[in-house]
Amino acid sequence: MTAAGAPADVLQLVDTAEPEITAPDQIKVQLKAAGINPVDTKLRSRGVFFPDALPAILGCDGAGIITAVGDEVTRFQTGDAVWFCHGGLGGTPGNYAGYTVLPEAEAELKPASLDFTEAAALPLALITAWEALFDRGRLQQGQTVLIHAGAGGVGHVAIQLARSVGARVATTVSTPQKADLARALGADRAILYTDEDVQTAVMEWTGDRGVDVVLDTVGGDTFRDSLELASVYGQVVTLLEPGTDVSWGTARSKNLGIHFTLMLTPMLQDLPEARRHQGEILNHCSQLISDGKLRVHIAEVLPLAEAARAHAVIEAGHVQGKIVLSM
Repeated sequence: MTAAGAPADVLQLVDTAEPEITAPDQIKVQLKAAGINPVDTKLRSRGVFFPDALPAILGCDGAGIITAVGDEVTRFQTGDAVWFCHGGLGGTPGNYAGYTVLPEAEAELKPASLDFTEAAALPLALITAWEALFDRGRLQQGQTVLIHAGAGGVGHVAIQLARSVGARVATTVSTPQKADLARALGADRAILYTDEDVQTAVMEWTGDRGVDVVLDTVGGDTFRDSLELASVYGQVVTLLEPGTDVSWGTARSKNLGIHFTLMLTPMLQDLPEARRHQGEILNHCSQLISDGKLRVHIAEVLPLAEAARAHAVIEAGHVQGKIVLSM
């Protein structure tokens, strides 16, 4: 990324020197695939998090094979296949590349049942969904949850995570095809918001009670509407800023818990304990994958050279699941 701007204008394929290990706890990874997330497109269009960080290599999600280890590395050896969320915010280089170097503490062994493109698609979405549903929303067995945009990158794994703990799941989608995907992933109720009134559908589904937890992956009006959809003493979790025009009266009268989830915070603020917790999340999800309770939906796999086209597709909207770059 050479500047902030449109994909074709500022994303360039270039040859650079391979990164090398500079600390004893680092591993060097030959990347096989990199996941693309909406945060990548926002950074590209608006600018990266850190000053004077351009040119930058984007891409938080990666998966590949370890080719070298530092002298103090104890958890891995060369040849190990790993997945991780690391870099790509404008400071540390990201994963739209052939190689990357990262601390061993920020990588985990790739689930054996996933190929590299599937593994690269998941870390940021999995950690985001887990933190939102369980760390913030405290979702439990038998509760109800509404997941907005259930066919999206975060939404489609959130449906499966919620089902894995025995929650009942409703979700909003924009097309019949997305409704079919959501139901196939375990949603009990797929609300086609282009044809149905979401509030009416949610209240019918819950017997006028509202849902215990709402996961808002859209923001704006969707967040404001979510306050009406939550039950008394419910939890509303958003991945985005709610804006300045929110009337908080409903939230106060219902005693709602309002929560924010930004899984990048441990990376941005250098919080090792939080990073270790995110590694634990990936390992727990790896077990769910092995047990057949969690899968990723890949919309498209593109070569690294077509990163700009991948960004354009995401920004056009309506992607089901994830887009991945293959090296």
